[in-house]
Amino acid sequence: MEIELNRITVREVIEGYKDNAEEGVVAYSGKLDVRPKYQREFVYNDKQRKEVIKSIKKNFPLNVMYWLKNKDGFEMLDGQQRTISIGQYVNGDFSLKDGNLDKYFHNLTDEEQNQILNYELMIYFCEGTDKERLDWFKIINIAGEKLTDQELRNAVYTGPWLSDAKLKFSKSNCAAYLLAKDGGLLIKGKPIRQEYLETAISWINNGNVAEYMAKHQNDKNSDELWHYFQKVIAWVRENFTIYRNEMSTVNWGNLYNQFNKEKYNSDKIEVKVAELMQDEDVTKKAGIYPYIFTGEEKYLSIRAFSDNMKREAYEKQKGVCVKCGEKFDITEMEADHITPWHEGGKTIAENCQMLCKKDNRTKAGK
Repeated sequence: MEIELNRITVREVIEGYKDNAEEGVVAYSGKLDVRPKYQREFVYNDKQRKEVIKSIKKNFPLNVMYWLKNKDGFEMLDGQQRTISIGQYVNGDFSLKDGNLDKYFHNLTDEEQNQILNYELMIYFCEGTDKERLDWFKIINIAGEKLTDQELRNAVYTGPWLSDAKLKFSKSNCAAYLLAKDGGLLIKGKPIRQEYLETAISWINNGNVAEYMAKHQNDKNSDELWHYFQKVIAWVRENFTIYRNEMSTVNWGNLYNQFNKEKYNSDKIEVKVAELMQDEDVTKKAGIYPYIFTGEEKYLSIRAFSDNMKREAYEKQKGVCVKCGEKFDITEMEADHITPWHEGGKTIAENCQMLCKKDNRTKAGK
């Protein structure tokens, strides 16, 4: 990787600045692609972008930026957030406080405007192979606004598949977000931080995101992923007719992959969900949804017996395990439901018995 340091004024950098939001950003008389395909979307909040301008107004140094040379000019390797913050301010997209007044760039005096426009940015021009570029991109993004795992994967597996996938899964109001939101949000997170894209890939490939991206990197489009995602969402809506907030944290892809070929009665499912939602022994309500299909109580985190309940049962049994008949210290025993929870047993003192650890862990149904 060849690296050359340059001092370039804000005036030169924002010449020809054009921000088409999530569709792309160009600057430097059209020669700088500010948001290449492998880059994240703009994620600075209002306070962060204002701090960039405040630093410039005070002549404080900003961190160096990195531009990668290509056949058409340059693409931004690092510095997108700062560059867009500067462009947005000069374009009048936000203001700064000056005492009690809000001042946009056009409200500043000529002297104040020129001070900003003549501010020198420290920019490294870089040349290298694709591998060197991506390795360097990961290194320089260790600091600053932390990249998510998916943003780093995007840097490694850039190509036609990713470009198409980001249109469907990585824009603020992308198709995936609108689909998952319609009828009640089924996925948490922000599309622009790549959380929807990461979720969809994780679903379709059983958690191995990088493997799927590597396999499809050069595909012309992401239709397979998009059609799969649509099927998962439709399957959820078909089986769960009443939306609850807990549904946004469920791994729907995993359940779809296992159970989509089975037929279920949505009315019966709703009755069961409502019943479990009202059960005070079910401490993890989101776990109701995988429990409906699997019948595995581990998803529900059934409420445990309190220490007082355990001590009361232990004293009644005089320390004797009701299963093997041997005597143990209380630290060598565990509480168990006399009538199992799935048969209607509650987590109350009257339904508590103490078993030795060996018998409790080998008990049928555990």
